[in-house]
Amino acid sequence: QVQLVESGGGLVQAGGSLRLSCAASGRTFSNYAMGWFRQPPGKDREFVAAISWSGGNTNYADSVKGRFTISRDNAKLTVYLEMNSLKFEDTAVYYCTLILGTIVEPTVVQWGQGTQVTVSS
Repeated sequence: QVQLVESGGGLVQAGGSLRLSCAASGRTFSNYAMGWFRQPPGKDREFVAAISWSGGNTNYADSVKGRFTISRDNAKLTVYLEMNSLKFEDTAVYYCTLILGTIVEPTVVQWGQGTQVTVSS
């Protein structure tokens, strides 16, 4: 089983940037698509971004397109989420996920523990 551990969350002012990292353990990391989801306060979890196993294809929620970039380094067993031009409404707990199926309609099979991102207005 792959273990997922997120890091890089924190408090940032609106307009600022953060980079989240997700370190995975397990030899099968490179076989899976990976994704990021988030849960804003008082709301349901929502899709943010996904990346194919090779890193060659990505998919983003409309709310983050042009501001967030997902990437992965299979040699380091790590997936990243670069977040720029952060908005107050990006405040949420961000979860790294292991995905089955396509990155357009991802099926999450494993969640990380989450990392808090707070954007001050």
